[in-house]
Amino acid sequence: MISSNVPGFTQIVSPHKITGELKQALVDCWTEVSNAGGAAGFPFPPVDVAEVIAALDRIIEDLAPTTSRLLITLADDTVAGWLNIRRDPHPLITHWGTLHHVQTRLSIRGQGVGAALMRRAHEVARDEMGLEQLHLAARGGVGLEGFYGRLGWKEIGRWPGALRLATGDDRDEVLMVLSPL
Repeated sequence: MISSNVPGFTQIVSPHKITGELKQALVDCWTEVSNAGGAAGFPFPPVDVAEVIAALDRIIEDLAPTTSRLLITLADDTVAGWLNIRRDPHPLITHWGTLHHVQTRLSIRGQGVGAALMRRAHEVARDEMGLEQLHLAARGGVGLEGFYGRLGWKEIGRWPGALRLATGDDRDEVLMVLSPL
């Protein structure tokens, strides 16, 4: 259980900063969230841990201070949630970034940790990466639009029925922006 203390944050901007213990904690979090039906990159629970490890390895491999960072929130010195902030270096779009794999452990939901993680991502993107706006895509039908909306994000469009979770269960992909940072 999370303590009443304000969560702490850590950033990883280099593959060499990922310890075996941290990697396992990230995999455990991602697996837990995905197996509970979370929209964090794996649509069909249960997930194969080997697939989670492979996906995390690709994220870790691309870490670099200007283009890809892991932002991790800690509670009681354990991973409570994490996300990936990315920027494309192409000159036409280098002024904005995207958030990927936003997630928090089930046991800390409803305690403000996810909102704190999103506010910290906003600060990192603006103050450390020099971004002017952030984009994200969220799965419709699970309340994420309201969560992000309360944090200042605006819905800018939808891909209707873009995500087929099962026969007869198509969900919109909701496109959102936070701008200006």
